[in-house]
This record gives sequence, C-alpha cells and structure tokens, in this order.
Amino acid sequence: MSDLAITAALIVSLFLILGSGVWIGLTLSGVAWIAMQLFSSRPAGDAMAVTIWGSASSWTLTALPLFVWMGEILFRTRLSQDMFRGLAPWMQALPGRLLHVNVVGCAIFAAVSGSSAATCATIGKMSLPELKKRGYPDGISIGSLAGAGTLGLLIPPSIIMIVYGVSAEVSIAQLFIAGVLPGVMLALLFSGYLVVWGLLNPDQVPPRDAPLSLAGKLRESRHLIPVVLLIAAVLGSIYSGLATATEAAGLGVLGALLISLAQGSLTWQTFKESLLGGTRLYCMIALILAGAAFLTLAMGYIGLPRHLAEWIATLGLSPWQLLLALMLFYLVLGCFLDGISMVVLTMGVVLPTVQKAGIDPLWFGIFVVLVVEMAQITPPVGFNLFVLQGMTRREIGWIARVTLPFFLLMVAAVALIYWFPQIVTFLPQQMRR
Repeated sequence: MSDLAITAALIVSLFLILGSGVWIGLTLSGVAWIAMQLFSSRPAGDAMAVTIWGSASSWTLTALPLFVWMGEILFRTRLSQDMFRGLAPWMQALPGRLLHVNVVGCAIFAAVSGSSAATCATIGKMSLPELKKRGYPDGISIGSLAGAGTLGLLIPPSIIMIVYGVSAEVSIAQLFIAGVLPGVMLALLFSGYLVVWGLLNPDQVPPRDAPLSLAGKLRESRHLIPVVLLIAAVLGSIYSGLATATEAAGLGVLGALLISLAQGSLTWQTFKESLLGGTRLYCMIALILAGAAFLTLAMGYIGLPRHLAEWIATLGLSPWQLLLALMLFYLVLGCFLDGISMVVLTMGVVLPTVQKAGIDPLWFGIFVVLVVEMAQITPPVGFNLFVLQGMTRREIGWIARVTLPFFLLMVAAVALIYWFPQIVTFLPQQMRR
C-alpha cells in the first residue's frame, strides 16, 4: 500500500474508534496495534508491552502526578478568596477596576496549578460571584476569565509542558523558564485590553470602593503571602538549580498541604478527595501518554513521520508558512480533542517536520502551548468553555463569543513570539550560563 493509503486507513480507524466512545488512550493503542500488525513485521504485542512499560516508568514523568495533586489540594483551600482580598485594593485605580483580578489572579494561581481548567474553575469560583454582586457586566467578566484561565498552561509549572517535554525529549526545566516571559506578556495583553474596554465603556464600570491608605492596602496584601511563598519555593528551587522539576513538585505538594493545614481546610476528607482527584486525572493522562508512545513507535516502524516530513519539505514552505499551517491544524484538532491528547497524538509526526525546517524544539514547545491554549476556548470541545458553562449555566456559543477578543490576543501573542523569538529563548539562555 502507498503511504497515503496507509495514512488514510489509520486516520479512519482513529476516528471510528474515538467515535465509538472508547477512551482516548485505548484508542491510540488500538490504532498503533493495527498499524504494527498490518503494516510492520515486528510483533505488535511485544512492541506494545515494551513501549507502554517504558512510558509508564519514566522518571521525568514523576513530576506530573505531583503537580496535579498540588493543584487538587489548593483547589480545596480558600486560597482564591484570600487572593481576591489581597489583589482587589490594588486594582481599583486601573480602568476596568476589579476585572483585572481575573487576569492577575489566574496568572498567580497558574504558577502553582499547572492546569488551565483548574485555574479557570478556582479563580472563577471566587471572582464571578464578587464581580456580579458589584455590578460588572457578565460578558466581560466571563470572557476575561475564560481567556485568563488559559494562563494555567503557559505559566509554569505546566502539565502540558511536562507532557511536551517527555514527548519531544526537551528539558522540562528549560521549558518552564521559557514560558515565564510569554506568560507575563499574555497577561499584560489581557490586562491592556481590559484597560481599553474600561476607557471605552466607563458607564459599565461600577464605581470604585472606598479608597484605602497605603497601609490598608499592604494590610490586605498579607493574604497573598502563602501563595507567593509557594511560588517562590517551587519555581525558585528549579531556577536556582537547587532542585529538579520532580523534586520541586514534591516541595510544592508539601507546601500546599501546609497551606491547607494553616487555613484549617486540611481534613481527612479533603486529603482523600484531593488524592483521589489527582490520581484519576493522572491515570487518564498516563494512559493517553502510553497509547501515544506506542502509536509513535508504530508510526516510526512504518516510516510515516519521515515520509510526511519529506513530503512537506517538497512543498517548499517557509518556517512561518509551516507554523501557520500547524496553528490552523491544532485549532481544528482542538475542536475534537483536549490539549494533552493533541500534543501526544501529533508529536511523533510533527516534530521531525519542525526540526527539518530548522525550528528550535524549545521555542516550538511554547508555540504549541500557546496554540493549545487557544484551542481551550474554541468550541465545541474547549475545556475552559465547558468549565464556565457548568459554573454560569450560559450557552457555549455565548461564552465563546464574549471570549473572542481574548482568542485574538492569543493570535497576536503567537505573532509576537515569532517576530521576537527572544521572548521565549532569553531566560533559558541565561539559565545555561
């Protein structure tokens, strides 16, 4: 069979099995088994056992369940309410006022969460009732939260960066530090839009609260101390070279437990719920990663990544044309799959093509995270849209519409890191020195 026929057969198999309701991880393993059995001479069962064991026993991957558990613990604390109290007095003077709490709160929580959905849900649980009570319009409140919630993927520690690092064999610590400046840039773009919206719609912005003195603001800011200390412990230990990403994740879990204990929210019930929640989420991710590893091996045996890379090379696409095509490809894929599935499903094929075009895998990792962020607010399977629909009982189409300006700001962020790649590469270069 020709490469085109094999590719078509595997894609049809993939969507047929996915459409039947089988779990994504099992679907990937099934398609890989079909590819090995029909189009390769190597025994499929032997290859499957070796590959899945190798994927599951990766030491690098140990950071993932720990960061997931840390986020689950913090989700059950009153950290988000404390963050609102600490941030609100400082936001009053900005055009748009307390809307900026969505962006700054998501950026801060992203630095201890690693999950876009968890960031969106945790900050939304705190900010949306407060903003509604004070009279802020639902559209801009929900739209800014949906956009800012995606910072959970970009600002380290990030679950999807760990998944990409394992899939693409890129240093996770380097990926983490590479995401800092793009994350800050995106948060500033979001806040800049809220400033412009506030200036253009002064009649829709409620009056500011009674002004506080500097001493009063500082007194309220004490509520930010636990989360700032946790961020410093996790990220500081990585960037200073004192700990690997896995060791920092263990430190983060310990810090989250101490915060929960200090706030009085650590009971046997919440401990058990956080542990079970983290285990369930990690098992889902691990199954997807194992299936994707087997699929990548199968694709390698039948030569599809190499042939696809060679075919794309014959098209004569420039790097920016290739990246534009990949961005559109991931956005379409994001209409059907979650971010982790998108990354692990495509890396085996996409990465050789990207490397052949001379694109830095570290820079490409941040590009992929940004594009996957965009897919988080793209209907019909945008995870942040689902989270907000559950919280607000609004239609997905309405939420997607009010989120559109923030989607366009993400497109602008992708353009900025392409024109100025130093936004991504500057900090990792300093770290190597």
